[in-house]
Amino acid sequence: MRRGPAPPRRGRCCCRCAEDTGRFVLLAALIAAYLTAGASVFSALERPSEAAAQRRWNRTLTDFSRLFNISLPELRAFLRSYEAAMAAGIRAEALRPRWDFPGAFYFVATVVSTIGFGMTTPATVAGKVFLIIYGLFGCAGTILFFNLFLERIISLLAFIMKTCRERQLRRSGLLPPNFRRGSAISNVGSLPGWKPSVYHVMLILGIFAITLSCCASAMYTAVEGWNYIDSLYYCFVTFSTIGFGDLGIALVSEEEKRKFMTCTTLNENK
Repeated sequence: MRRGPAPPRRGRCCCRCAEDTGRFVLLAALIAAYLTAGASVFSALERPSEAAAQRRWNRTLTDFSRLFNISLPELRAFLRSYEAAMAAGIRAEALRPRWDFPGAFYFVATVVSTIGFGMTTPATVAGKVFLIIYGLFGCAGTILFFNLFLERIISLLAFIMKTCRERQLRRSGLLPPNFRRGSAISNVGSLPGWKPSVYHVMLILGIFAITLSCCASAMYTAVEGWNYIDSLYYCFVTFSTIGFGDLGIALVSEEEKRKFMTCTTLNENK
């Protein structure tokens, strides 16, 4: 029995590799162009404000030096010491320790969630070494957890959409008479000829994320005293795990908490 010529598998694989490489190069070029455009826009928006702030700061230093008869080199040395203290987590008016258990728990939460605000960082060698080991396992475990959590959220959402579709078909009489209602989330695809649209699922998740961000922004506006744009900006930076660290929730001391609870109790008793 004679066999025909074998298909040119090597040529087909080469074409596929070339196509994948072309996609990769195109995506890399698009990302590079996107980064270039973003850098140009942010430079045009923020550079004038930075230059104006630098001029105001230089005038303030000069006026302070003349007023208190301190030389500029001495003043700058003092400011460098202050910046070093800030980097170590020391504040001029510390509301509470940053490395007590609640503060440390807040820190590890920002580490494993990959947010990393940068307001609290380890200063000791042992702390930095432990952070590398701790973050290696913590970040991987948290990313896996959130992937599984999102998978279950999408499955639940698809099941709800399938149930609503099934009820709609039952009311209109278009459902086959021998169709049995599935009670498990794994039966999402059991409805004949219908599957949840990926676009509908993404739209619902997007609306939920926007609603959550808006509600959280309103809460931060009331609690932290920020304007709404700053609160919305903080929520986006947090939820997207960018974590610039320029805004952060206030660390309230126990004394301030007692004052707040006392005022709240007095207002409730009026």
